[in-house]
Amino acid sequence: MTRVIFLGTPEFSATVLRGLLKADYDVVAVVTQPDKPVGRKQKLQKSPVKLVAEAENIKVYQPAKLPKSPEMEELKALKADLLITAAYGQFLPTSFLESAKVAAINVHGSLLPKYRGGAPIQWSLLNGDKETGITIMYMVKGMDAGDIISQKKLPIAETDDNGSLFDKMAVVGRDLLLETIPKILSGDIHPIKQDPDKVVFSPNISKEQEHIDFSKSAKEVFNQIRALSPDPGAWVMLNNQRTKLYQTQVEEINSDQPVGSIYDLGKKRLVIVAGDGQGVSIKKIQPAGKKIMDIANYMNGLGKNLEKGQQIIDEK
Repeated sequence: MTRVIFLGTPEFSATVLRGLLKADYDVVAVVTQPDKPVGRKQKLQKSPVKLVAEAENIKVYQPAKLPKSPEMEELKALKADLLITAAYGQFLPTSFLESAKVAAINVHGSLLPKYRGGAPIQWSLLNGDKETGITIMYMVKGMDAGDIISQKKLPIAETDDNGSLFDKMAVVGRDLLLETIPKILSGDIHPIKQDPDKVVFSPNISKEQEHIDFSKSAKEVFNQIRALSPDPGAWVMLNNQRTKLYQTQVEEINSDQPVGSIYDLGKKRLVIVAGDGQGVSIKKIQPAGKKIMDIANYMNGLGKNLEKGQQIIDEK
């Protein structure tokens, strides 16, 4: 039976791990990021991958930094056939990659060489791409620089956000990996080197990028909001209150009103003017200290006193 060490952290990774287990690969160890404090009480939360591993009685390793850690030597000693990563979140030392008897491979959420780095799915949405995909690649020392083993494309729907696209791509990644592993084991593969002239990087989203700039076009605002929804959520100072927006729609209004002012509103409607004079219609919203709500609930409460033409978003 093929022995596998799996490295991953979020739900995307957990979907891939479940696929490996269902296909009866011998997952001898799982490596994931340390438990993370969340919420006001900073309660430690296990990663989705850790939860899957514990349910299957698989040994879990959680070093804060994998290179030069005691865990690293234990993992090398397992002499796995395959090292498989999927959104793990740390670089792997070359000595560890070389410890795999057959191969060290990665399930990456883009069509490499486009979007190397830690946030490929978010950047595909930020840039308004119409398609993305999964790449199975060999791991090397450079960031996502290894040879491509297999790829599969996936269309991006206008209704997709970060959450829905992650879910879709996790399934594609799982299935493509399970199709590819037997070919790797048999040697029936033809790896392709990445074209360095086509490399695009996708660094992790910064805190500054979570702030919505309504001076940009309505389409750019729409893309930013869906790229960060549901987590971490893009925010703006709306009506003097820090507010997250989770779902919006672009409306062609060709307004000459000031940026950040109300173009139209109603019991179930709030449209804000963006930098190109087009509208951003808000569908789901979360004022500070409140739960996410439909715009109808917001307009029935905190939005009751709003008026057409009112400047409610201050970008200064």
